Amino acid sequence: MHLDHFPHGPAAVGADARRPDGSRRALRIGLGGPVGSGKTATVAALCRALRDRLSLAVVTNDIYTREDAEFLLREAVLPPERITAVETGACPHTAIRDDISANLEAVEDLEDEVGPLDLILVESGGDNLTATFSKGLVDAQIFVIDVAGGDDIPRKGGPGVTTADLLVVNKTDLAPHVGSDLARMAADAKAQRAELPVVFQSLRSEHGVADVAAWVRARLAAWTA
Repeated sequence: MHLDHFPHGPAAVGADARRPDGSRRALRIGLGGPVGSGKTATVAALCRALRDRLSLAVVTNDIYTREDAEFLLREAVLPPERITAVETGACPHTAIRDDISANLEAVEDLEDEVGPLDLILVESGGDNLTATFSKGLVDAQIFVIDVAGGDDIPRKGGPGVTTADLLVVNKTDLAPHVGSDLARMAADAKAQRAELPVVFQSLRSEHGVADVAAWVRARLAAWTA
């Protein structure tokens, strides 16, 4: 179950859309969602899908470890110099929404060291349904939930579900095993999000991350137009 197309919507352009030398900086897309929803696996799949045509890099956030970055490094989804980690030391909200200085420094360092870049993916540490990114950090945000967390999550809403530029309902292959009703989730997500897009995804399927990658490419096209 997936969308056949994605409306671009207004391109998100921050006040710092250009670098000091006047060149356009990389598009920054944040990925948030609860622990275990599949954010890091989605980031890895996106890197594999996009790396042949785009110059991209990744910033991961963990509270006390570099575990997500180390997973991406083990999977060799990008050269090591294109993956960096932020240890937040506190609630993940703080580093992506409140005090974004460490993440801003990380994305700017990546552009300086391995640029020019087309795209930087910023993955939040695992959090709850209220996790959102500061517009000073990212230009668009993806929120990832999974069917094993309960098919009532879209109905419960929360800023992540209702306001993210793209909602990803992950691990759809598990739905029959955990009693989740995908049609109900789709209807509830539509009610909460109106025209904002939703993707139902299983990274174990042949289709995999294709719809999310198409959405990212559409955002990048709008960013560079």
